Amino acid sequence: MIRLQPVNKDNWTECIKLRAKPEQEGFIASNLYSIAQVQFLEHFEAMAIYDDQTMVGFALYGLDADDGNYWIYRFMIDGNFQGKGYGKEALRYIVEEIRNKHDRTDVLMLSFDPKNERARQLYIKAGFEEIGVMPWSGGESVAKLGL
Repeated sequence: MIRLQPVNKDNWTECIKLRAKPEQEGFIASNLYSIAQVQFLEHFEAMAIYDDQTMVGFALYGLDADDGNYWIYRFMIDGNFQGKGYGKEALRYIVEEIRNKHDRTDVLMLSFDPKNERARQLYIKAGFEEIGVMPWSGGESVAKLGL
């Protein structure tokens, strides 16, 4: 049973120990960086992803001031827990959380490294539509999901 819990003083050190598989580490910023970054992002949440009492991943999402849409800035499942359905279930849970927000927008956006084929397949299966590479995204592929 997947659940989300805010990253806070009690669990942040566990969260920064989560790691993607070695071959994936170049695809996403570290959780430590993301936890620092969220301190300066209004309307964003840093969430630990749990299976019961075991932390299996991390997500950073919120309402982006630049375009007014909800964005998933970070989404990762620790390499030790990949391939067990956690990514699919956690992504579905996050989408539902955003759909239920009072200030939700019509679309949910995310971006990912175009070389990260596992991420691409996960997002496509979840209903995201790849819409291209945006110049401001550092060459990342951008995808959207209608809410």
